[in-house]
Amino acid sequence: MDKMGRCESVACCRVLLCYNFVTFKRIASKGLDTMLVASIENAEAHDYLSERLKKAYAFLRENDLGALSCGRHDIDGEDVFANVMEYDTVSAEAKKLEAHKLYYDVQCVASGIERVEVAPLEGLVCAKEYDEADDYALFESPMPATSVVLHAGEIAVLPPEDAHKPGCIAEDAPVHVKKVVVKVRA
Repeated sequence: MDKMGRCESVACCRVLLCYNFVTFKRIASKGLDTMLVASIENAEAHDYLSERLKKAYAFLRENDLGALSCGRHDIDGEDVFANVMEYDTVSAEAKKLEAHKLYYDVQCVASGIERVEVAPLEGLVCAKEYDEADDYALFESPMPATSVVLHAGEIAVLPPEDAHKPGCIAEDAPVHVKKVVVKVRA
C-alpha cells in the first residue's frame, strides 16, 4: 500500500490499482484517474474520464448507496444506468467469469467485502455464448487470474475486453454484500 492508500501489483502484464472511495471522491473531484483494472496493452485505449464515466462516478459520489433500492436506477438512459443488488459471496470455484461487449462495469461495494477476479478475454474458454439481450457471456477461469478485494466504498472500473468474476468470498466465510454496478456504454 502506498502513501495515498492505493495497493499496487503487477501480474502477467496487468496493472491493478485500487482506491478506497474516500480517496476516489477526492481524486475524482479533481478530475484525475482513480481506478484501473486493465491490461497494459489496452489501458491507453480507454478514456476513464469520459463524460459517461464521469456520470457514473458522480452517481456513486452523490447518492447514499446503502439506501438505494435493489434494481435498476436510470442515470442517462441506456448509456449510463445503475443496477443495485444484494447477495452472499460464494467460492470463486462456484462461479464463471463474465464479460460484456457494450458496457464498462463500474462496480462499487456499498456494504460487505468481496473478491473480484479479472482476466483478459483473449484465450479464455467460452462457457456460455454471448447473450446480446443481456450483454454478457460466461467463461472458464484461467489460473492464475488477477484478483482484487473490494471493501465497502471501494470501486473497480472494468472495461469490455476483460472478463470478471465478482461476488467471490474475500476472507474465510461468505458475507452479505450490497453492491452498485453502474453500466457505462463503451
